[in-house]
Amino acid sequence: MIDTIRELLLRRPFSPFRVLLSSGDSFEVRHPEFAWLVKGGLYVGLPGSGGNGKVELPERAVFCSALHLAGVEQLVGK
Repeated sequence: MIDTIRELLLRRPFSPFRVLLSSGDSFEVRHPEFAWLVKGGLYVGLPGSGGNGKVELPERAVFCSALHLAGVEQLVGK
């Protein structure tokens, strides 16, 4: 799963995707610089509540353990 996420982050042009966890939680990666692969998992930066239509810096990040990465899905048309 980590290799798939790495490929998605390096793809140009970048296409947003959602990371699915075994818990049922999911997190959207809308910009390649808002996801950081680390040994053992992935950090996903979560956007602020500004809502001004611009790409904003993340306010916080969540850690997704590689053990709980269940899948990814493309965010088509969003």
